[in-house]
This record gives sequence, structure tokens and C-alpha cells, in this order.
Amino acid sequence: MLSNLLIKNYALIKQLEMSPDPGLNIITGETGAGKSIMLGAIGLLLGNRADVKALYDAAEKCVIEGSFDLTGYDLSSNFEEENLDFSNECIIRREISVAGKSRAFINDTPVNLDTLKKIGSQLLDIHSQHDSIMLGNNEFQLQVVDSFADNSEILKSYSADFQSYRSAARFLDDLKKREQQLRKEFDYDQFLFQELSNADLRSGEMEKLEQELIILENAVEIKEKLQVAYAYLENPESSVLDMLKSTVSALSQASRLVPDYEALRERAQSSLIELRDLADEIDQSNATVDIDSNRTDVVQERLDLIYTLLKKHKLSSVDELLELQQELQDKLSIVLNLDEELNKAEKNAVVTKDRMLKTAGNLSAKRHKVMKPIEKLILERLVELGIPNATFSIQITETAPTPAGIDTISFLFSGNKGIAPQELKQVASGGEFSRLMMVIKYILADKRKLPTIIFDEIDTGVSGEIAKKMGKMMLNMALSHQIIAITHLHQIASSGGAHYFVYKDHSSSRTVSKIRKLTVDERVQEIAQMIGGHNPSESVLTNAREMVSKSGHTL
Repeated sequence: MLSNLLIKNYALIKQLEMSPDPGLNIITGETGAGKSIMLGAIGLLLGNRADVKALYDAAEKCVIEGSFDLTGYDLSSNFEEENLDFSNECIIRREISVAGKSRAFINDTPVNLDTLKKIGSQLLDIHSQHDSIMLGNNEFQLQVVDSFADNSEILKSYSADFQSYRSAARFLDDLKKREQQLRKEFDYDQFLFQELSNADLRSGEMEKLEQELIILENAVEIKEKLQVAYAYLENPESSVLDMLKSTVSALSQASRLVPDYEALRERAQSSLIELRDLADEIDQSNATVDIDSNRTDVVQERLDLIYTLLKKHKLSSVDELLELQQELQDKLSIVLNLDEELNKAEKNAVVTKDRMLKTAGNLSAKRHKVMKPIEKLILERLVELGIPNATFSIQITETAPTPAGIDTISFLFSGNKGIAPQELKQVASGGEFSRLMMVIKYILADKRKLPTIIFDEIDTGVSGEIAKKMGKMMLNMALSHQIIAITHLHQIASSGGAHYFVYKDHSSSRTVSKIRKLTVDERVQEIAQMIGGHNPSESVLTNAREMVSKSGHTL
């Protein structure tokens, strides 16, 4: 249940806090006092969109926080599905910054709006006048039947089967669309692949061939230069190595006389060794340079082939050509195995469709099973609420598979004797809608394990004895659920265990909406004013005392 509600800096509310009782809580107040503002704030806890314009003070952030006691409600799996830690004490907080940025938290863990909606829908059910309008919607009617039949698990199974079939059917459809194009392109793709395959390309070969061609085309000049360089180092008559040998010898003799020169000798000796290695490498390089016109032609021809392929495919490297070759091979492989792929895809579509239809049939059977019990319960309660000649039936029609199954549900209703029932949106009046919605909420209350149910003026269009009976129904619901009812009828207001009054405070420079829990005497006065206006007579006050007394309050 909702154990505490805190609203700060929202619309006309500077700061408001209330701790509802576990049973039936009544909220009353003048029109425009702020009751709808409270519901708007609670809606933020359920994932509704935030608006920076809703800030009471534009310089401060808005905070809406709801504390829930979940003892006795098995909701841990819902939290686990969203990777949230579960605790019997759950705190949901919504913040709107001065810049308009919204943040949401569940037990201090940041969550997105989708997660907030999923968790919030398990904690609170808000019935507003909009829901009464929704009662005429076929999708909403289907949800009513599913809730009564406790179809949540089979709906999950069907949804998974439906998604599997839809994916399989989409894949098959795409494959069929691609088939014609793939077969049309097959011959040309095969030609391109064969051309690349025959080229026997190797990664990095273009760069190596280009380097080799430079050497081949300049072989004579390169050999001449290498020979000159080698001669300077190893000329028998006068070479750098001979002179460096003499240098090493001279420094060796000097170091015998002065040991400090040994370091110079070592450096000269190292240079001699390095130059000998250099001479050997120059000689070896010279030996590898061949003047081979045949090889030049072979390399040039190979490069011309590579350049032609690169230009043809508008690519810049052999690696890219190899990637294209692999892509063509994969594409050809698909076509060569297309019949097998199509056969597999068709079989998968059939299997997933059969599985989906089987689950859909089971779901539909559960819906058919509860139709008569729902009709019976609704009619019984409608009679209690002053529609003795009501007729109500549920019409179910099979349709093509949708995300909700293979059924379309229509609620047919007539509130008058001798009038054939028709779809709700065509026949029900405002008061009849309110009573019918009250009955539906009543019979579903024990089907949905919701800690808290909020009714926002569900009593629209009713009065007198009917209002009393609606109040009694709320009291019965409050035995297993926390009920918060916003009402303008004294018959319902007198039924509650706790009574809160919403009002506007004009004492400061700016109007502020506030709420307070009424004492028994204040409650008598409020109910009396609801009956007889701002200055109720003594007889009206007496009537109000009797009504409060009957609700269990000691006067």
C-alpha cells in the first residue's frame, strides 16, 4: 500500500505530504482546490511525462516521492525482471530539474520511464473519468476479460510465440523478395568471382611488385652505384677499410703508452667491424640485383592486371579486392543453397505459426470460459447499483492473429427493459458508465494483486441510494486493498475510514494547495457542507453525524 506521499514544488503545491490509511481513504475539496494536481503528481510516479512548466518555483527542482509497503504482495519477480533489488519497503521518486530534465528512481536506483511504468503499474491503479471513456474501447474490454481469467502467463507465452512467428514470416518474405534479384544477378556475380579467383591475388603483393619493378627498371644504375660504394670500402689499392685498419693499429700502439687512448682504439675497432658488415651487405645486395628483362615484363603484366581489377571495381588495394571476392563467394553460395534455405524458412514459418495458433487457441478457450461468469457478476452488481433492467453480454469474435490473440471482444449493454444490448459507446450514459466501471473494478479487484487503487470521481452521474451502495462496494474492496477515493458525494465520503481535505491557502503572496487529515468533528462539518452548502442547518449536521457514526467513527 501507499504508506506515504510527498509532493514538493509541483503546480500549486509548494509542499504536501500525506500518509493514507490501509483501508478506504476519502479525499474531498472544492473544485480547483488541487485534487487533480495530486493525481497528476502521482501520475509522474507511474511514468507519465514531466513538464518543467509544472514547477511551482521555477528556481527549484520538483520532487514526487511515494513510499510503499509491499508486505504480503508477491511482487519480487517483477523487480527481478527489471534487475532491481526487491524490498517490502519500496520508495519511488521522480525529480524534475529547473532545466526540465526528469529523473526517476526505485529504491535509489536510477530507472528509465519504461521500467517505472512496469513497476508502478503493479503498485497503483488509478481510475479516472478517462478510464470510463476507455470502457467503450474493445482493447480495454479484452484486457478486462484477460484480467478476470488471470491470463497474464499464457499471454506472455502467446506474445513470445507471436513474435517468433512474425520474425519467421518476415524472414521468409524477405528471402522470397531477394530470391528473384539474387538469381538475376547470379551469372554476372559468378563471372566477377571467377575473374578474381583466376587472378589468384595475395595480400600485400601489389606493394612488393611495385618495389621489385622499380629495382628491375633501374638495375644497371643500381648495380653501378653499389659497385662504386663497395669499391670505396674494399678497393685493393686504397680502401676505407685498409685505412681504418691502420688507424686501429696506430691507436693500439698509442694506448700501450697511454692507457687513456684505449677507448679511442675500441671505437675505431667497432667502426672497422661495422664497415666490414656494411661492405658485405652491399656486395650481397649487388648480387641480388639482376638485369632481367623477362622478369620485368612478368612483373609489369601482373601489376597491369591488378590495376585493371582495382579500376574496374573502384577499389584501392588488393585486400579490398580479396574482400570483394569473399563477398561474391558468399552471395553465390546463398543462391546455390537458396532452395534449401527457402525450404527451411518455409518449414520454420509453418512450425512457429502452428505453435502460435495452438497457444492462441488455449488463450481463446480461457476467455470463452470466463465470459458467462463475468456477465453474471456484472449483472448482479448492476442491479445492486440501481439498474434492475440491465442486460449485459460479452461478444467474442475470432480474428486473424494479433499481438493480443485471435479474439475481438465487445461488451454489449442496455440499461432499459425491452432495449436490445448494443456496444457500450452507443448506449451507455455517463452515470451508467460510472456504475459499470465501478462494478468492473470491483469484480477485478481480487483478480489483480494491486496494493493501492485510486478512484477519481468514479461516482459521476450517480447520487442518493446508489452512491451509498458504491461507497459500500469501496468499503468491501478496502478489506483487501488500500482504496483512495476522490469524491464529491457525501454518501461516499461518509464511508471512508480516513478523510482528507484539499484546499487553497491564500494567506501568503501566492496561492498554495494544501491537504489535511480531518478530525471526526471536521469530517462531520465537511460532510454537512457537502449536503447543505457552506452554512449547514442543525438538522443537516445531525444527519452528517449519523452518517459518520455509521462509518465506525466515535462521536
